[in-house]
Amino acid sequence: MPSTLILGGARSGKSRHALALGQQSVAAGERVFVATAVRSDDEMSARIDKHRADRGTEWRTVEEPVELAHVISEYSAADSVMVVDCLTLWLNNLMLHQRDIAEELDALVGSIDSARGELIIVSNELGLGLVPDTPLGREYRDWHGAMNQRVASACENVLLMVAGLPLTVK
Repeated sequence: MPSTLILGGARSGKSRHALALGQQSVAAGERVFVATAVRSDDEMSARIDKHRADRGTEWRTVEEPVELAHVISEYSAADSVMVVDCLTLWLNNLMLHQRDIAEELDALVGSIDSARGELIIVSNELGLGLVPDTPLGREYRDWHGAMNQRVASACENVLLMVAGLPLTVK
């Protein structure tokens, strides 16, 4: 089944487009939405609740901030479509939990390669912005770029969202 990576800046339409692709999917089975966000404060809780309401009841929501490869492997099915939103927060969560990023990326790529259904993955494109002024910020940016490259190589399709418009990269 096809896999798609959707990249773009903040508020570029990535999530909206990922859900639209999921709605248009020919998959006859379950629609699964994997959320990597953590309810860290009232604003984030409100955003999570709004996104859940916008998806409606036809999407099964799985909240998993860290064990993404496991969730993809567990919930992908031959006749399903899965949207993962987003890798940017997932990487942040991995770093906060002091996980081995290289090992986690290997596991993620393996789960993409072995996914049984359609898989749509959302990630930000951070490399177009300013160079972070802290060592931790630069480490995060560097891992993020490496992560996007690895996932883009593993996916059959790559889109870049600009002002709500999808541009085909691969």
